[in-house]
Amino acid sequence: MYVAVKGGERAIQNAHAWLAEERRGDTSVAELSVAQIREQLSLAVNRVMAEGSLYDPDLAALAIKQARGDLIEAIFLIRAYRTTLPRFGASAPVDTGNMACDRRISATFKDLPGGQVLGPTFDYTHRLLDFKLAADGETLEAPMREAEPGPVPHVTEFLNKEGLIEEAPQDETTPPDLTREPLEMPADRALRLQALTRADEGFTLSMAYSTQRGYARNHAFVGELRIGTVPVEMEIPELGFAIEIGKITLTECETVNQFKGSKTEPPQFTRGYGLVFGQTERKAISMALVDRALRWEELGEDNVGAPAQDAEFVLYHADNIQATGFLEHIKLPHYVDFQSELELVRKLRREVEASQNQHQEATE
Repeated sequence: MYVAVKGGERAIQNAHAWLAEERRGDTSVAELSVAQIREQLSLAVNRVMAEGSLYDPDLAALAIKQARGDLIEAIFLIRAYRTTLPRFGASAPVDTGNMACDRRISATFKDLPGGQVLGPTFDYTHRLLDFKLAADGETLEAPMREAEPGPVPHVTEFLNKEGLIEEAPQDETTPPDLTREPLEMPADRALRLQALTRADEGFTLSMAYSTQRGYARNHAFVGELRIGTVPVEMEIPELGFAIEIGKITLTECETVNQFKGSKTEPPQFTRGYGLVFGQTERKAISMALVDRALRWEELGEDNVGAPAQDAEFVLYHADNIQATGFLEHIKLPHYVDFQSELELVRKLRREVEASQNQHQEATE
């Protein structure tokens, strides 16, 4: 037994060394630096920060490098590191109305105060490989700002003035912290939004897509999508007021959804909401659609049996770290379990064969 344990340890050490060699790759090629990943693979960095629940571009870039580009593994590393950090307090809720927007668009209102700000987006690019990037690298031109950054009102407030959209729900109670307490059902909206903001982007996208295809009766418009920086403030008891402790980049999406009314609510538009670290607009839109689908009960709608309406199904399967752990554990040693099942199958086969032999003898 001692030899087997030592042999296993040696094999694991060799696997780690081999992993490091594969991560480095061809040593004749310059090593990829953390700064390069942070600056040039920023969308991957943003996803790792969002689903890892830790806003730190340098650490997210380091995790991506360590994980050889496997973003779920990088998210796992960030979450594990996050558990070692002390908690000094809680910041005040950020005011996205004071966001300095790099990108701000609406699919419902053409003429926005401050204009539509397209910002950095793939929306208008041709999906063709640019071989110049491989041959010569990028030639940068001076960027043209389409709008000066500054506070801008939320578009949905225009509808709110006419009473055509539901009032944004106000709840002053402190929501539970999903990073410190396990998810419990039933989950209120605040807890659901926490789970969705750190949920796997692919899973959330699939759930959102299902609602668009009719599995939830959820026809949505992007009321507003905005990306920009907001200040983070923290109350300092010794000072008696809040001070700015930093700035973070966020993506916020509000959807406007058709709603014919119910027994308790008049005909109006309803909201879906998404808020994610960094420039993560696909995730924010998906989150808003799934958020709206999960609100069927509070809005007095019928549950049509759509997957996106099932809070337990969505929230318990959205976390890619939990899913990865449960999935990948089956490749670890299960020798004892398998041997017991193997013996059971052999026993059942012997019993079947004995029964067949008895039947054959009886018929002869």
